[in-house]
Amino acid sequence: MSLAVAPGGVASQPVWPRTPVLGALTAVAVVLDAQLLVRPEWNARTAPAVLSGVTVLVGALVLRHSRRTAQLSALTWRAFAAIAGLLALGHLVRAVTGVGVNPPEVGPSDLSLAATAPIAVFLCIRLARSTGARVRVQVVLDAAVALTALGVLLQLFVPLTTRPDGSVAHPLLTIGYPAVCAVLVAAGLVAFAGVSPPRRTAAGWMLLCFASLALTLACGALAVTRPAPALDAVASTAYLAILGAATLALAADPGPKARAEEAAVAVPLAGVVVSYCLGSGVLLLLLGGLAAGRPIAPGEAVTVVVLMALTLIRTLVWAADGARLTRQVLRTEAYFRTLVHRSADLTVVLDGHGQVTWAAAAGPATPSWSVRDLEGRSLRDLVHEDDRYELHRALDAAVDDIDGRGPVFRLRGRDGTWRQFETVRTASSAGLPGAAGSAPGLRYGGPDAAGDGLVLHLRDVAGRQRTELELERLAYTDYLTGLPNRARLMAALATARTRAASGQRASLLLLDLDGFKPVNDIAGHEAGDHLLIQVADRLRATVRDGDLVGRLGGDEFAVLVGDSLEEARALAERIVADLRTVRPAADVEGTAPGVVATGVVFDISGSIGVTELDPADDVPTTVRRADLALRAAKTAGKNCVRTAGHAIDSAMGRRARLARDLPVALQQEQFRVVYQPVASTEDRRIVGLEALVRWDHPVLGTVPPDEFIALAEDDGLIVPLQRWVLRRAMADHAALLADGWQLQMGINVSVRHLQAGCLAPDVAQAIAHSGVPPERLVLEVTESVMLDARDRLESDLAGLREMGCKIALDDFGRGYSSLAYLARLPVDVLKMDREFIADIERDRRAAALVSTVVELGRTLGMDVVAEGVETGGQLAALRGMGCHYLQGWLFGHAVPVEDLGPLLAAFDPTVLDVRGAEMDPGVHIVGQLG
Repeated sequence: MSLAVAPGGVASQPVWPRTPVLGALTAVAVVLDAQLLVRPEWNARTAPAVLSGVTVLVGALVLRHSRRTAQLSALTWRAFAAIAGLLALGHLVRAVTGVGVNPPEVGPSDLSLAATAPIAVFLCIRLARSTGARVRVQVVLDAAVALTALGVLLQLFVPLTTRPDGSVAHPLLTIGYPAVCAVLVAAGLVAFAGVSPPRRTAAGWMLLCFASLALTLACGALAVTRPAPALDAVASTAYLAILGAATLALAADPGPKARAEEAAVAVPLAGVVVSYCLGSGVLLLLLGGLAAGRPIAPGEAVTVVVLMALTLIRTLVWAADGARLTRQVLRTEAYFRTLVHRSADLTVVLDGHGQVTWAAAAGPATPSWSVRDLEGRSLRDLVHEDDRYELHRALDAAVDDIDGRGPVFRLRGRDGTWRQFETVRTASSAGLPGAAGSAPGLRYGGPDAAGDGLVLHLRDVAGRQRTELELERLAYTDYLTGLPNRARLMAALATARTRAASGQRASLLLLDLDGFKPVNDIAGHEAGDHLLIQVADRLRATVRDGDLVGRLGGDEFAVLVGDSLEEARALAERIVADLRTVRPAADVEGTAPGVVATGVVFDISGSIGVTELDPADDVPTTVRRADLALRAAKTAGKNCVRTAGHAIDSAMGRRARLARDLPVALQQEQFRVVYQPVASTEDRRIVGLEALVRWDHPVLGTVPPDEFIALAEDDGLIVPLQRWVLRRAMADHAALLADGWQLQMGINVSVRHLQAGCLAPDVAQAIAHSGVPPERLVLEVTESVMLDARDRLESDLAGLREMGCKIALDDFGRGYSSLAYLARLPVDVLKMDREFIADIERDRRAAALVSTVVELGRTLGMDVVAEGVETGGQLAALRGMGCHYLQGWLFGHAVPVEDLGPLLAAFDPTVLDVRGAEMDPGVHIVGQLG
């Protein structure tokens, strides 16, 4: 059992374990019914004992639960625990005396069972009084109808309890208990019809509980005269249902302090339905018996007359309630219409699907409108197709006004004319009586009105001065196509950028027509203008209502898409495909589309650049990024779509983007480590790996380390980056060692990490976490590092060597090598740069220099590794010089850790034996996986 915590941090009512309790009761019912039907001789003691034990357990749980609830709610729970205790005592007495579930005579057990009735009535009274008001006369009439109908059923039931010999059992069993059940069912009906809405569910479960009790006692009354195992099974199952329904009623009860938000102004239909169903059912039952030859007893006839009289009175009261509510609704609507007439020229209430459910006009100011023409229709169908974006803005309460005014759109009147309306206010209709709830078809509304209907207050702007409207049109509309112009688009972009900062994604498409200039030059400007109008119409038809289409000038268009980059790119692909069918108008009648009088055929298409709005970029930067993407589409052959990621090809723009995204990449671990093998000509196998870091940028793709390592050093991020590489590489190395691969692991070290003074502790921590022996780790530093930080470097490298790590001098030969430093510093391995050995096959001087370095390393006791070995000629030359360690594409590309095992297993050592003349330099020979 757990305590639910309210948002404010205060513990609310504990949660009742519904599922475990109901599951246990169901299991007990199945097992007990099977025993009652299979071994009926055990029923005298076993069944009552089981029911008593289950009741005790449920009562204990209820009592424990009551201690954790509020004081007012605890009283109700404890009352039920008291009922459970009395019921358990009664069944225990039956088990001890051996009278079974349905005893044939009255006994001591009936004392405790009968004592539960007053407590049950007490629970019903507490539920019925939860509203804090008196019980209405309608509820009393419903209860009277139900009680009278149950009385008729009781009269029909009593003759069934007569024994075959004509004797009658004790009246408590055959009449008393069923009569009590009728009273309890009537009380439950009163509670169900009279409680406040928050407690209606609890009252429903309580009514089901009493109905189950009636079934239990009815089975007991029948078993007095006609005992049968089936009646015992039904009575036991109904008894367990009593426990389950009662616990569900208590669990659903929010407590006596629960109140409806407002007083419900409605006819209480729940009681009407139940009472009428009971009354009609009883009458049909009597008529059916009469038709079958069973006479109606005088007492039954009197009861039926009373039932019909009560039903008539209830019907008259119901009619009076309906008339009262109708008058109240009409009066409220009149008040509401008077209110909205003073607030706007036209007020429209929309449901969740965007349909008009209510409308009110301000009177003679809008003579073309009839509000009845609007109700029941979709507002979108009445709006001019060129103003669909304005409608989207009007229906989205979170959209800010552009250029200081509300959205303006045209509505079609019943005479076919168009009138302009400005949205002065948009609000949610959630607070209106009868407002539509959530609807999956509504894609408008801000975060505060999601899923609810909307109320639009519209002002008729047809009366504005013509000059003002014309100035607005000229300022924000393209004169040729009727689309929004650059000024309007820039304002919309600024608004979309603000919303992007709150998490609402948006993208910008820039479209440029391919082949437009020949149309202007050859077919003339009139054909060019017609082509632009065609393109504008195609764009309007292709985009969604919430997307803004604008013309920037010439043959360049823009689309502001309120969605992600992926959705915007899909829309751009559809636009490109649609524009392939656009052709300029013919000059001569009968000329084929796309062909003018000169006989020239024009091929028109579109190129689109797409970028997603970034809150960190201003509007001009966003437009520039989209323009870069458009240029990339033009460069790629036109008639295609490119995103900004493809277009950031300038060194400055790319570097700025990488520098901005690098901190996020570290947080989200967008990096990965790949490994390139190092082969030994002596051991004839792969003896080592070099760990190389790669950045998988979500927009730019894979970024090589040459681009972002320097950025990380400049921005102070190199230390956390290299710590991450150390941890990842050492963990992967540990896994390889565990699989039996005895390899060295080389990891590059930055000068900034050395200067920070934390390299040795970071390496020690990575070694400790991975469990890799220190002698298996090779730290690779560049020769420029030695020149930049010689004094500090010596002590740091010495400390690392004392730990057992090996030190390698990377890219030897690229910079300004100093043999004096080389002889003094603690270096174990020399790694010759790939440029150093690139021409050793053709250049004797380069070959001599490489041979000298190999001999120098041998003299200083250092291993020499040649990087960038890609051809058989280079392999043969290096092997002839005595260079024993080789690295390059000839032995394997850098691969992720999951591909290392197959790469190592598939390595072919005969690749080390091939002479330069025997090897095809275009073939990469490392099994099937190199």
